[in-house]
Amino acid sequence: MTANSQHVDSWYAASASPHKVFPALSGEVASDVCIVGGGYTGLSTAIHLRKLGFSVTLLEAERVGWGASGRNGGHVGTGQRADQEDLEQWVGLGTAKDLWRLGLDAVDLVVNLIDEFSIECELGVGNLHLAAKRRHSKGLQQEVEYLSKTYGYDQMRFVDATETAWMTTANRSHGALLDLGARHLHPLKYAFGLAKAADLLGTEIFEDSRVLSYDESKDGQVQVKTDSGLVKARFLVLACNGYLGNLEPRIAGNIMPINNFILATEPLSEAQQKAVCRDNFSLSDSLFVINYWKLSGDGRLLFGGGETYGAKFPKNIARFVWPHMLKIYPNLADVAVEYGWGGTLGITMNRMPDFGRLGRRTFYAQGFSGHGVPTATMAGYLLAAAISGDTDDFSRMASVPTRRFPGGTLLRRPGQVAGMLFYSLLDRIGG
Repeated sequence: MTANSQHVDSWYAASASPHKVFPALSGEVASDVCIVGGGYTGLSTAIHLRKLGFSVTLLEAERVGWGASGRNGGHVGTGQRADQEDLEQWVGLGTAKDLWRLGLDAVDLVVNLIDEFSIECELGVGNLHLAAKRRHSKGLQQEVEYLSKTYGYDQMRFVDATETAWMTTANRSHGALLDLGARHLHPLKYAFGLAKAADLLGTEIFEDSRVLSYDESKDGQVQVKTDSGLVKARFLVLACNGYLGNLEPRIAGNIMPINNFILATEPLSEAQQKAVCRDNFSLSDSLFVINYWKLSGDGRLLFGGGETYGAKFPKNIARFVWPHMLKIYPNLADVAVEYGWGGTLGITMNRMPDFGRLGRRTFYAQGFSGHGVPTATMAGYLLAAAISGDTDDFSRMASVPTRRFPGGTLLRRPGQVAGMLFYSLLDRIGG
């Protein structure tokens, strides 16, 4: 059995070369740092800690890349998930500029890791963010102007409706924001590449090793328990994001898990691919419940649309996503869909990631809110730096005020669902 056979049935799993199967933890292990979670955050943390000389044990409940890291849309966006003007109000212009820098550095870090470890993950350039409504067009123009004037960003420009229609046949031709600083990739191949890099650098990786509990003992160590083993470490990193569950109640209420879904069509003809996007950018729209899509390396349309807020996924995910795709590409109504899958991500109230420290020895980063490929990768770099004593940029990320969901984990879902439904209703109103 390969590791891929235990991933969800997605085009990603079908098209990625199987990665090494790591054993389950058995017995007692000691290391400088124990990491819980084998997604981008955990794997990036492991890579950067090993570069700093720390011994590292990584525990993954399923398989590396099994969660959102292996199921997402593969977009590598610039900046932060929240708007810069909002960040300025929350933390001031100076810190907002630092956060913008970190957002750009995060994209560079993804690209540099891909280069350093020769990760073949279909890396592409550019994102075209479409104005879903006519009134959204002005806001995109203002964003381009503001980022250029205040932040000196010159990789973004506004594309008018005529040029947008030349770039894509998508039914969102009210103009677009073209960001050539953005990237896109095959997310599971990227996760597998990070796992291979962490392994080659000497990280002890254990799969099928769900953490049941942990505690900071009196002898200056953290003890992390699975059903068949124990890790003793000087530091602990919680890199679970939407899969945190009940492991750490003190931070569980800072995020809410939601589910998002993707379909993959059959390979399109060359003409159909050009109709989706002439220049092979990733694409997205300006709706609150965002649609996002791109072409795969073998010419399929990978389209993400629709979300749910309960524990269950739709019985037929492809059918659930299909109407969202048809609203944008009705000309693809006769194209066959070969895959449909979903995943769980963690969102925060303000859509900024939740960085922090619990006690003396436990660090965490979570709540990437759909901006996880670059931000979770950067989180690993910052977590490693903080553990080594360089806390400056980690503290900058942690300085953004974190609001717990009202009612914590018990009541967060009903209130958030009501809010999501309200904004999704606005998405359906014309204009």
